[in-house]
Amino acid sequence: MSDPHDLSAFLDLGWQRLSRGVADRKAAARHPVFATVSPDGMPEARTIVLRAADRETATLEVHTDGGSGKIRSLQAHPVAQLHVWDERVKLQIRATAQVTIETGTSVAAKWTRVPDGSRMAYGASPRPGTSIDNAHAYTKLASSDWFTVLTCRLVDIELMQLVDPHRRAVFTRETDWSGQWLVP
Repeated sequence: MSDPHDLSAFLDLGWQRLSRGVADRKAAARHPVFATVSPDGMPEARTIVLRAADRETATLEVHTDGGSGKIRSLQAHPVAQLHVWDERVKLQIRATAQVTIETGTSVAAKWTRVPDGSRMAYGASPRPGTSIDNAHAYTKLASSDWFTVLTCRLVDIELMQLVDPHRRAVFTRETDWSGQWLVP
């Protein structure tokens, strides 16, 4: 094990676990909780699939249906927090981000890499969240028109590891990710 007092190594662990979530369908970071603020200021959280993690640019990427409620929330408040609990290493990751919404021709190349079976997640009639008469009173569209990429430009990453003794640190873009220990 690396030096438990090494902030840089702790941040390395966080990014390693996030990257693993992109590459490994069974990794904890594959399905983070994605929290936003609704247009009327209420908290919202849902589970999403992490599609990319780029340490160099400090960005995470999520794909979603452009008709979903999270789009309206992000248009009103373009910020989110992603939360991961990685049981294997007893690590909580909280990543706060400014979110950019991309659709259409700017994401067309990414749409071509979405497997056919997964395309059903993009587009529904009526739109997601609409009240319906029964559980199956909707049609899935599998439409590139609804395929939306959320680019999450990280503002900070907070890590808390529940080993003995616990350790916690926050790393911010503002400090060039140098990190600061916090009381767990």
